[in-house]
Amino acid sequence: MGLANWLTVLRIVLIPVFVTLLVYHRPGAALLVFAVAAATDLLDGYVARRHGCQSRLGAFLDPMADKLLLTASFVTLTWLKTLPFWITAVVISRDVILVVGALVIHMVGWRITPRPTWMGKAATFFQVLTVLTGLGNRYFGATLVPDAILWLAALFTVVSGLQYIVQGMRFLNAAHADEREAADESAFLR
Repeated sequence: MGLANWLTVLRIVLIPVFVTLLVYHRPGAALLVFAVAAATDLLDGYVARRHGCQSRLGAFLDPMADKLLLTASFVTLTWLKTLPFWITAVVISRDVILVVGALVIHMVGWRITPRPTWMGKAATFFQVLTVLTGLGNRYFGATLVPDAILWLAALFTVVSGLQYIVQGMRFLNAAHADEREAADESAFLR
């Protein structure tokens, strides 16, 4: 396991530390841990590309670590009444729908390697900005995240979710058409 994957594992290990600090009212330390976790996300991708050590494990772990960190952040900040419930429901619902879609594709026997889209990256950016704003508000004693940030995060999250669903449907339709074509060819050759 290379350095990039170790950085991803570090990000996963920092999640309970981050949540614990938030719950025990240490917003400054929680903000620092979140910043370190975010830095590992940037570093692991850089290290993997720079040294050419991209792996299947890393391709699975990296987005999983991102989802776990953001989900833990949204749930905890909502529980602490820093973020409204609806934004957390939007973020988590999209991720659950995407995971279920990927499982369906896997269960029917096909492999999918989803590539991040520009819209997905924008959604992640605004989700991270929402968390950072919430953490900053907790640190400085404010209680609300600006509505514009919440709505931008929600908009990009929903649109990127729809984009990924359309991509998944196209993949399933293309794979099914290829499968039918192969079946027709084998029947013709008999």
